[in-house]
Formats: sequence, structure tokens, C-alpha cells
Amino acid sequence: MQIIAVENKAAKQVFLNVVESIYANDKNWIRPLDQDIEKIFDPTKNTFFNHGKCVRWILTDNAGVAIGRIAAFINEKKAHIYEQPTGGMGFFECINDKKAAFLLFNTAKNWLAESGMEVMEGPINFGENDSFWGLLVEGFTPPSYGMNYHPPYYHGFFTAYGFKTAYEQLTNHINLSIPFPARFTKIANWVAAKPDYSFEHFSKKNAEKYIDNLMEIYNDGWKDFDNFVPIKKETLQESFKQMEVIMDEKLIWFAYANGEPASFVVIIPDANQMIKGLNGKLGLIEKLKFAYQRWKGVTRMRAIVMGTKSKYQKLGLESALIIKLGAYVLPKNQYTELELSWVGDFNDKMLSFHEATGATFGKRHLTMRKTI
Repeated sequence: MQIIAVENKAAKQVFLNVVESIYANDKNWIRPLDQDIEKIFDPTKNTFFNHGKCVRWILTDNAGVAIGRIAAFINEKKAHIYEQPTGGMGFFECINDKKAAFLLFNTAKNWLAESGMEVMEGPINFGENDSFWGLLVEGFTPPSYGMNYHPPYYHGFFTAYGFKTAYEQLTNHINLSIPFPARFTKIANWVAAKPDYSFEHFSKKNAEKYIDNLMEIYNDGWKDFDNFVPIKKETLQESFKQMEVIMDEKLIWFAYANGEPASFVVIIPDANQMIKGLNGKLGLIEKLKFAYQRWKGVTRMRAIVMGTKSKYQKLGLESALIIKLGAYVLPKNQYTELELSWVGDFNDKMLSFHEATGATFGKRHLTMRKTI
């Protein structure tokens, strides 16, 4: 077997295509768009290169056939906030061969060690944690856009190599054909009717306002969590730019308390239902197919992030936002499911909110760590 660094166009394509043989017989897998993955490794498109670096490799067998891949990266803004310097590993894919998997893990580990890291965390992304984050260990059903999907045998590779679970990432689902619990609806309507509160959905015309509001709420609401790093405006601008092609403005809601930004929820239509069958490509024919699926409409939405300022938490604003959303979504009779993904097992407040909505378990991912 041979490890090859991805340094040219041909190797980049091999890195992307290695998944085809691994998932060939898995009807639930949906191949991510090649361009979405390539953006992560492009310094001109990924702002994390402003404060970090990354490298990726492919693994071939003795006949020169690609059988695996991996990437390693260091985010200088986060690497040193832990007790030990911590780097990341992700985009791991491998045939069912422990020797091959360990060779890939060793390659990432050695590069991180040479760069001064003492812990390897993965599988994670060289970017925000709303996409390509965590190892799927439960809930092997079709993934939503941006969510990692893996064969069940990957977990055995990680544990055998010595990875330990740092935290669990829980995804829950709301069946929109079933009414919300009566208590949830009563509280949400009561909160929504309070004169001090107002609610607005996102508007592309005023995108800068809402991006500023989101950043203000998010950085306040999450500041007390361990190892939190404030989100930057340029990161949010890029995220909204990428969402624009599938965005529905009336799925992104903000709550204000006497005019002050207080809470938000960002929900997008599940683009995976649009790109299924495109084999990761987005040429002319694929764009036409994508446009047709977008026009036809999808049945699942994904709530990718929610946040509430600390002083407004436990006041029911999140519930009110969901009710506002429902007033738009339910009459359309289009969406049947809302995926709430993902919430860390350390976030008791958000998990309680999921429970209050009547959401049921969907998936479990793990963020894992190994001392180098």
C-alpha cells in the first residue's frame, strides 16, 4: 500500500472518487457535491486558511487502486485553547481493512505531531461544525445535506486505534404530519403574543443586518461553552452565500426583545434530496436535474443552527420561532420532516427543547479524540 499526498488535479479527483467503491452497495448513501468538498481545501474559498493549514492524502493498494483517503488540519485559533495542542482529522474513507485504516490514521497523526499537536480530534471539518462533522454510529438512514454518513465498520477502526469519545452529537426529527405537543404549542403561542417580542424572517435584501444579528446572538449565547471560539462575520457571509441557491428566506427566523436581537433559527431545505443521483457532479445536465428537483420541492428541512442570548434563554423564544416557522410551512403541505441537527450531549438546554417539540431520535455521531 502507498500513501500519496494530494498535490495535483488528478490526485484531487481520486480523492473525491474513492467513495464510489466504498458505498457502491449502500442505498442510503448520498454522495456530497465535489465542489462542496473542494471548497474546503481551497485557500481562496475557505477563510480558515487565514488562521490554519491542512493537507490530504489518498491510499492505494499494490495494484495502484485507491482504497482510502484522509485529511489533517490545524486551526490555530482553536488548537491551543485545549489543555494539549489539538489538531483535526477528517474526510476519512476506507475499505473494510484495518491495516489500511491504521495507515491512514498514522499519516494524519504524524503530520499533526510534526506540527506540534499532541491530540488528534476527528472526524471533523476544516471549517464550522455545521457540516462534515462527526462519526456516524447510529441511525444509518439517508443523510441530510452536510451531515456525515459512514459505514458501520468505521467505528471499530476508530476505537481499535485508540480514539475515545469526546462528545456525542445527537440528531432528532420532528414529524410535521403530527401536531406539536399541546403544552409546547400553548407556551409558544403565549410567548409569541408578548408585546415586547417581535419576529422577522431573513431577507436577502437586508442580509447584512441579519448576519450581524446572528453573529451577535450566537457569540453571546454560546460564550459559556467550553472551548468556544466566536464566529466571524466573514465566515457567516460565506455560509449564507453557499446557502443562497437552496435558501428559503421564510425558513430563517429571528426574535427581538424590544428591538434587541435575542434568538434565531436557521433552517434550509434538504439539498440532499436535490443532489441524490448526481454522483457529486454539477455540470450542465446535473444543474438541470438539480433545478428540476428544486422546483419540484423537497420533503425534509434541516435546522442547522439555533441560538439565544444568555439573558433570554429559558424564556421560550425558541418555541415561538418554531411556531412562526410552522405558520408558513404547514399550509404549504410540502414538508413532512424537520431534522434538528446536531446538538452536543453537553447542551442540556437544547436537548430539552428538542424533547418539548415532540422530536424523536434520528442519528448519533461521535466526535472522537486520541492522544498523539
